[in-house]
Amino acid sequence: MEKQESIKIFEEKRIRTLWDEEQEKWYFSVVDVIQVLTDSVNPTDYLKKMRKRDPELGKFLGTNCPQVAMMTETGNR
Repeated sequence: MEKQESIKIFEEKRIRTLWDEEQEKWYFSVVDVIQVLTDSVNPTDYLKKMRKRDPELGKFLGTNCPQVAMMTETGNR
């Protein structure tokens, strides 16, 4: 199973991505997308608050957005 990590640039901001060759799917970091769209200084907390305020969103993310390990700026997964 070949997985290839890369960085995409949107409006000069980085969004972590992962290509899963076996499934032929792209995965994007939801936290990075939120940071780009909201300019939040803490996009992880922003996402948590959005999920609390909207139970349907919380269910959707939990069901349809699998967690994929991606490299962080500090080199951690």
